[in-house]
Amino acid sequence: MKNTIYINEFASISPYGHIAEDIQSGYFKNSTKFSLKKFGNESNLCAELSTNSEAEIEKIKTENKIFQNLDKSVLMAIFSARKAVKNLNLNSNSTGINIGSSRGATTLFEKYHKAFLEGKTFSPLASPTTTLGNISSWVAQDLGIDGPNISHSITCSTALHAMLNAKAWLQSNMSDVFLVGGTEAPLTAFTIAQMQALKLYSKSTRSSPCESLNLNKTENSLVLGEASATAVLSKSPEKALAKIAGFGYATEQITHNISISTDAKCFQKSMKMALNEADLENVDAIVLHAPGTVKGDLAEVKAIEKNFPKMPLLTTNKWQIGHTFGASGMMNIEMALIMLRTGKFLENPFYKQKSNSKTIESVLVNAVGFGGNAVSILLTKN
Repeated sequence: MKNTIYINEFASISPYGHIAEDIQSGYFKNSTKFSLKKFGNESNLCAELSTNSEAEIEKIKTENKIFQNLDKSVLMAIFSARKAVKNLNLNSNSTGINIGSSRGATTLFEKYHKAFLEGKTFSPLASPTTTLGNISSWVAQDLGIDGPNISHSITCSTALHAMLNAKAWLQSNMSDVFLVGGTEAPLTAFTIAQMQALKLYSKSTRSSPCESLNLNKTENSLVLGEASATAVLSKSPEKALAKIAGFGYATEQITHNISISTDAKCFQKSMKMALNEADLENVDAIVLHAPGTVKGDLAEVKAIEKNFPKMPLLTTNKWQIGHTFGASGMMNIEMALIMLRTGKFLENPFYKQKSNSKTIESVLVNAVGFGGNAVSILLTKN
């Protein structure tokens, strides 16, 4: 690595709220945020924004008439980006933005498509407000940033791919600061129906319906959540939250649209790349992608077993806040930052390991999406 890259600021809005202290408290309380939500004639489990966080998004809509026509995913991105940079004096020209989403403007797309099928008068805003590029561009508009702004979708590894992009821009000296992240508002009838058609969605009525990292489950247990998170990356170590010691990525050949190999070769390669760049053989903990599916969770653990002679502590957050698709990688980064800040491991109730009093000083974060595209980011204490 030419220059070390650091995470200088971080902010999120999720089912755990939008205030850092509340989010950390929620993680350590091991509380789950699932509830039944009505979608058409059906009710399904999901993880919605907290009431207070929902109010913050509604407040943004009242600030500007234009904002009233934006998708919730974009509004959440604006909120988390504002919060991430509130203590910074950014140079407009040398600051870049890369915030992506797996599904994009899901709510608005469904709304406009329904109107089209019903033959209703069509809105001229249908195209500009549903294009994937309107995420980062509206964040740039809101923050007054003139630098490059990129929106992209690489399914569930979108947010961590944004970190890969930021590395290239920062190390080439084409930008001094980069805002990266992911945002997702997938709680719609059509999106959940897609997951049910794949037979991935949880049918459980238990308090922990998503059994992420339970390697003995016999049914898939994915549950959707909504969230947005933004990290500020730069080459400055001053007051940094963490150092990014290693970046890793890989794409494997798949045999089915949603498959990866039984031992997740993409993760084996991405984790190895991150470890090599950091010049480390092991880490204290790993935040897994582990979506709560039978094959996906097991394949990732097998990949870890092949890469690490001594098993690190393994954990996830999808059993608490659900799978937030394109935002999920950045939510995993949040979990890693909390462990590095406190030095304490955040346990997963479904994967029991021998208790370890060791202070957490290095965390590997994983994400993978449909298409077999894995990213691993290795964080250490600054």
